[in-house]
Amino acid sequence: MVLHLGQIVEALGGELHGDPSVPIARIASLESAQADAISFLSHPRYQQQLATTQAACVIVAPAFRESAQARGACIVTDQPYAYFASLTRWWKQVTRPVDPQRVHPSAVIHPEAEVDPSARIGALCVIERGARIGADTVLHSRITVSEGCSIGDRCIVHPGVVIGADGFGFAPVDGRWEKIEQLGAVRIGNDVEIGANTCIDRGALGDTVIADGVKLDNLIQIGHNVRIGEHTAMAGNAGVAGSATIGAHCTVGGGAVVLGHLSLADHVHVSAASVVMRSLHKPGQYTGVFPLDENRQWEKNAATLKQLHSLRERIKALEAAQTEPNP
Repeated sequence: MVLHLGQIVEALGGELHGDPSVPIARIASLESAQADAISFLSHPRYQQQLATTQAACVIVAPAFRESAQARGACIVTDQPYAYFASLTRWWKQVTRPVDPQRVHPSAVIHPEAEVDPSARIGALCVIERGARIGADTVLHSRITVSEGCSIGDRCIVHPGVVIGADGFGFAPVDGRWEKIEQLGAVRIGNDVEIGANTCIDRGALGDTVIADGVKLDNLIQIGHNVRIGEHTAMAGNAGVAGSATIGAHCTVGGGAVVLGHLSLADHVHVSAASVVMRSLHKPGQYTGVFPLDENRQWEKNAATLKQLHSLRERIKALEAAQTEPNP
């Protein structure tokens, strides 16, 4: 489907400089855009590509208005990246009409489950007894929402997600493991998006809680009784162990791990591949990654790390000797 610049500005706003009848067939990056595409400049580091892009139109901030006009049509807006995000959603709505079928015939929904009439349930989904799915929420294929779990309004859940499997709870008894029944549920707020094959375990006694606006990437493990605050985002392969609490507006990088029973304050940002081993009570960026190196050098550094405790004790003894009064 081919749209026109005038249609885009009419739908999303912005200040158009150029011919509103210019046809647009796709959205593309500055580097790959051809003459039928609309693109965007979201960061000054890419401004060099603005002069060379072949895009029919570029979305820019006011600071780049003149540069963009010099090369052709542009849409000027205060937040180009946010405008781009809105454009992608609008573009999908216009060019890919939604299937009118709201519940796929292969989905299994328990009679005692509650699914809002506006929700969409994909192929091979299972909605168990007492589960609740809110308005305009979309469940793609092969999703399980277990007994008693709830998902709020306008959520998007991608294929393979499991919500409400048992948490990892076992008691050691005489050399064997006795199962602890997981009696809580999972409560997911509004406007949450959950990536493919992510698992969110039900609580042991209370509920596991995912607050409004949280965004979870693919292949994330959320343990039982975890609480994640509003508008926090976590990248792929991250893991949160049981009973950890993560505040609002936090980010957790790919492959990072938060250990159990810890607390992260609001606006804490954990770098990729880090392991959070203590509670973080102040906002900020935290990193705990041993730098990549050649294996031989890494082994030397690792051997040195093993000696840090004894070196510290020696330093403390030397400092104590320095402060002792002379006889």
